[in-house]
Amino acid sequence: MSLPNRLRVACLVAAAVVLTSAGWLRAQSASGFPQFFVPVVVDPAASPLPNPTPTMIKEWGPLPGGRVRGSSAGVDIGPDGHVWAYDRCGDAGLGTGCVSSNVAPILKFDRQTGKILASFGAGVFVVPHGFHVDRDGNVWVTDFSANKEGTKGHQVIKFSPEGKVLMRLGRAGVAGSGPDTFNQPCDVITAPNGDIFVADGHSGQNDNPAPGSTGRIMKFTKDGKFIKQWGRIGSAPSEFRTPHAMAFDLRGRLFVADRGNHRIQIFDQDGTYIGSYYQFSRVSDLVIRADDTLYAIDSESNQQRHPNWRTGIRIGKATEDKVTAFIPPHFSDTRPLGVAGEGVAIDPEGNVYAAEGPGSRPAAGGGLTKYMKR
Repeated sequence: MSLPNRLRVACLVAAAVVLTSAGWLRAQSASGFPQFFVPVVVDPAASPLPNPTPTMIKEWGPLPGGRVRGSSAGVDIGPDGHVWAYDRCGDAGLGTGCVSSNVAPILKFDRQTGKILASFGAGVFVVPHGFHVDRDGNVWVTDFSANKEGTKGHQVIKFSPEGKVLMRLGRAGVAGSGPDTFNQPCDVITAPNGDIFVADGHSGQNDNPAPGSTGRIMKFTKDGKFIKQWGRIGSAPSEFRTPHAMAFDLRGRLFVADRGNHRIQIFDQDGTYIGSYYQFSRVSDLVIRADDTLYAIDSESNQQRHPNWRTGIRIGKATEDKVTAFIPPHFSDTRPLGVAGEGVAIDPEGNVYAAEGPGSRPAAGGGLTKYMKR
């Protein structure tokens, strides 16, 4: 491994590291966690890999009335197989466009035609971020910022399929690290038994997180009662630098996209650490299909954050840390490694949908991109 990459990984773990003869980095966590090991990994997408869905449709699912589409990080498939996504009310970045807008940010699309089947959520959000459709078709969204008045944001909101607010977790407009508050909640997901998991702490990937920043997973009952939490900002096992997204595999293990640490961490549902995957890069979102195929989308890698790693969608099995296929990113004049979306979903036919975030939205031309087999 080149010297710049060794230095990059050393900074990543925020610790003194030693390169072992087996190709691992031995490290001591700066936060006092016992010695641990980080594998030295080269981007598997640097070599040719098959692309299972090479036909790309940009600007899929156009909005009605000429409405301008903003950025997104949220797309999922409902129990009927159709596509749910959100739009940040025309805001191309991570601004507070939904505060001053009356458009409905949450949208349901026919997966065949792209026609809008439902829309709701106007006036509810500051910045929608995490997104999940549960087994009953209910739509869960995290609102990761607050408005100036402190009356909205830093919450998890559950909607019925028709748009009725069914539950709120967190205190509106209040950032905190307690059991009843969130500080920039990144994602939400529900387990088969209804338990709710929230990934909290978007700003933890920054070099100098603000006081009070979090990096944790929180667990609640299906009725919203707090059960437990685990994690803190850091780079050792069970620590996070922005737990950006979550998914369950067939065994019920919780996969967490630990984006700032360029890895996926795996836990049981009580928070016991199982292991980490490093081949899937700096993951913004991930989804695991019924056959245990893992899709992980990297929207953030560049020469400063994650040198020599391409953005795009890496594909493998949830059973091992091995990438076997790759969906390339959009071309970019300014980012030679490409630009890709932040959210990813797979429909019953195996078509892939990417929700285009602030970095990829200009190149994608729209909020959703659909990838199909030939």
